[in-house]
Amino acid sequence: MHPHDHSHSHAGASCAPADYNRAFAIGVALNVAFVICEAVFGVLADSVALLADAGHNLSDVLGLLLAWGASYLVRLQPTHRRTYGWRSSTIMAALINAAILLVAVGAIAWESVRRFVSPEPVAGKIVLVVAVVGVVINTVTALLFLSGRKKDLNIRGAFLHMAADAAVSAGVAAAGIAILITGRLWIDPAVSLAIALVILFGTWGLLRESLALAMHAVPPGVDTDQVITYLSDLPGIEAIHDLHIWAMSTTETALTAHLVKPNPEGDDEMIGRIADELYDRFGIGHVTLQWERTHDPCRCSNGSCLR
Repeated sequence: MHPHDHSHSHAGASCAPADYNRAFAIGVALNVAFVICEAVFGVLADSVALLADAGHNLSDVLGLLLAWGASYLVRLQPTHRRTYGWRSSTIMAALINAAILLVAVGAIAWESVRRFVSPEPVAGKIVLVVAVVGVVINTVTALLFLSGRKKDLNIRGAFLHMAADAAVSAGVAAAGIAILITGRLWIDPAVSLAIALVILFGTWGLLRESLALAMHAVPPGVDTDQVITYLSDLPGIEAIHDLHIWAMSTTETALTAHLVKPNPEGDDEMIGRIADELYDRFGIGHVTLQWERTHDPCRCSNGSCLR
């Protein structure tokens, strides 16, 4: 193998992202039906609150469609123009979903403050019944994405959307019961503000993580120092530089590095071993390594030398 040849391995790349098509289809269908239900009963009950919540839930349908589209795009094969395919679409979907959730939090908080200033009566039992239906539908939809929320940031975005809606609906139902019993109208905006804070807390982590991945930061769960230690301890490796670790999608991690190894013996076998072990130890499935035979100290002047 020549000193500057690149060796590329896709260990574990065949492990495609989990298929959530059925979960997305059920979630979208349930939420579209609920939006229509809310709009109809909002008109019948003359409830601005229900109509407003129908609009909010419509934005959640958009969020689900966005995440669903990204989960489809990530499976498309690379082309000559898009050599990585559409893998990054899941990162962008998670980032946009986080932004939509933050806008929703702002809308809830604004409406809550407005109702503190000008309390409005809750539109009776119809609002309460529809809110309970909302709890059930949103909880069922959230549970469809429960298993994948820790492994896939895009799925986590969909999960948080539906979990947030379930919390909002539960708050509306609880506030409705409390107001019907006590007649105190301030309970509704107070509960809404508390829910907004809970959603903000959950969404902030999603926003921070998706933004970091969009900026090609090392994905959570991958310890760069441990990767450096592993590569440095390989037999015959004298130095490492130009190491980069980034997320290709919300489920796939890539690595590139230059390894200084003066002795070319065993190069081919070592490439396969390194790729397999990086996947097994760190979940890095796309590995590109370049051998170098001489250690040029000038390369370390820009801080790229890691040993």
